[in-house]
Amino acid sequence: MTELDISLDDPRIPDMIQLLEDHVAFAQEWSSPEDVHVLDAERLASDTVWFFSARRLGRLLAVGALRHLDTRHVEIKSMHTAEEARGQRVGRAMLEHLVTAARGRGYLRVSLVTGLGDAFAPSRALYENGGFEVCQPFGDYKITADSVCMTLQLFEESPSEHRAAVAQTRGSQRR
Repeated sequence: MTELDISLDDPRIPDMIQLLEDHVAFAQEWSSPEDVHVLDAERLASDTVWFFSARRLGRLLAVGALRHLDTRHVEIKSMHTAEEARGQRVGRAMLEHLVTAARGRGYLRVSLVTGLGDAFAPSRALYENGGFEVCQPFGDYKITADSVCMTLQLFEESPSEHRAAVAQTRGSQRR
């Protein structure tokens, strides 16, 4: 199979917008309104978000983003795989890329929110297989019946290890 290209991208271009609309429609179909925590394309293009696309032979197959929460903590946002690419390890590749990017930027922890319904079972399994564990709500999130917060510790809370990782990535450009 042809190699998957995962890179920083612009969420405001037409094929991205379509896949993000599919992501929103999925979330709205399977979640209560208070549990739909999506960012629109403009917010995904902000300076506090790194937005990635996964393409094979130029065809968009998945998207995912990292949103800066604080100097130690980043959140996965808008991770979605096109329906025709599901079951082909594209989501796993995107998740691994996002975790590697977070680690490379010196974050200590990466977290996310996903649904609890059956439609979200493949996503939860992907995150669990990636080492994520259920955690208490973070940021502005609240405990609800339809969603779950998950987190992955990237580095220990060692100030020297964290400083070294951040120093190594300082000066790297966003795009």
